[in-house]
Amino acid sequence: MRFLRQSLSGLFMLALSLGLIAYAGNGMRIAIQERIAEDQKAPDRREREFVASMTLAEPGTIAPILTAYGEVQSRRMLEIRAKSSGTLMELSENFENGGSVATGDLLALVDPSDAEFALSRAESELIDAQAEKREAQRALALARDERAASVVQADLREKAFQRQVDLEGRGVGTAATVESAELAASQARQSVIIARKAEASAEARLDQANTRITRAEIAFDEATRDLDDTRIYAKFPGTLSDVSVVEGRLVAVNEQLGMIVDGSALEVSFRVSTAQYSRMTDEDGRLMNAPVTVTLSSFGEDFQYTGHVSRASASVGENQIGRLVFAKLDAAPALKPGDFVTVEIEEPPLTQVVRLPASALGSAGDVLILGEDNRLQPVPVTLMRRQGNDILVRAAALDNVQVLTDRTPLLGAGVKVVPFEDTPDFDDAPETDLLEITEDQRERLMAFVRSGLDVSEEIKARLLGQLQEAQVPAELVERLERRIDG
Repeated sequence: MRFLRQSLSGLFMLALSLGLIAYAGNGMRIAIQERIAEDQKAPDRREREFVASMTLAEPGTIAPILTAYGEVQSRRMLEIRAKSSGTLMELSENFENGGSVATGDLLALVDPSDAEFALSRAESELIDAQAEKREAQRALALARDERAASVVQADLREKAFQRQVDLEGRGVGTAATVESAELAASQARQSVIIARKAEASAEARLDQANTRITRAEIAFDEATRDLDDTRIYAKFPGTLSDVSVVEGRLVAVNEQLGMIVDGSALEVSFRVSTAQYSRMTDEDGRLMNAPVTVTLSSFGEDFQYTGHVSRASASVGENQIGRLVFAKLDAAPALKPGDFVTVEIEEPPLTQVVRLPASALGSAGDVLILGEDNRLQPVPVTLMRRQGNDILVRAAALDNVQVLTDRTPLLGAGVKVVPFEDTPDFDDAPETDLLEITEDQRERLMAFVRSGLDVSEEIKARLLGQLQEAQVPAELVERLERRIDG
């Protein structure tokens, strides 16, 4: 009996143990299945939103600025050349490269000895010619008096002849007396002719004297001019350049001694494309007197001066394209001929245009605006001008709407964004309510700041510095966690 009771007790304990083991195995199987089912279930996710920089499009009237590059040059540049040959006897103290001269300053004096001798000879010949003229005038006066006397004598002889004819007719005179009177009258008429001939010779002599005086005066003026040519004066104020002579040097006729450059009459020449030139003309095709701003950059410092467009070149030029335009400059003391400058020309104003960053324009000629539910919508625009890193566009739909300024491959039509103005300002993150975070959480937050946060590098550096502290602001952790969760 005792053996049977112990055997039954052992069987009961074995059955109870097997039952407990089976129950425990079933519970473990159910727990594993539930965990697998939970892992395979897709988590609920919200649509991802991107932080986007936006700007408000406000159409208005803007005057485009055409930018070109040109060279400064002087409108008045005069070569100084010797008009006579000889030795340079005198040079101005300022006759050197960079020397300043005023109008009427004596620049150089060529040896005037030969010119002075020639002037003296011309002067003496002029005096002789004037004396000859006076003598011819006196001779002409005497010839005229002699002719007048001959005429009077011829009249008397003619009257005597007529009287003898009358006496002969009344039978008082004789034929011989008449013939003698007639012969005397004929001789008197011959004397008149001789006197007239002498008068004509005197007039011819006077004409020759006048001609000689004219030639002498021409020679005298030429000698005077040759003497004046030995002195070289400045025709206008300016600065000397390309000086190549010294005092005592022998110079030839038309040899260049230097050059005067008028620094107060500056202009800039620049080349623009044909399309740009067409925007600088009016409806009649005439070049407009548009204002210009010239900038000279020198070691980080900019010198700006104003002026206006004056004219354009008559031809394109060999191996050139576009149009060569000239602009007169106002007072520009820092500029010198040869300076390379930037030229900005103000074009006629454009109406109903919007200024946007160049990065806002897509390859299809459209921009993205903020639509309903903060989704981006494409809007076709007409590109009017490019202004450096900006563009001027025109579209009826761009009227007080938010436009995306920085396009990236992630931002396209239909993408939901958070405008930059609506994003939390991390500069204002409070430093109270500090908390401690785990190292894994710290690394995750720092990785998100480095790669997933669209803020400036300065803000990123400050946020990373806060995350590396032992205690981090709770508000900052909460904002970053919201961003990571989408």
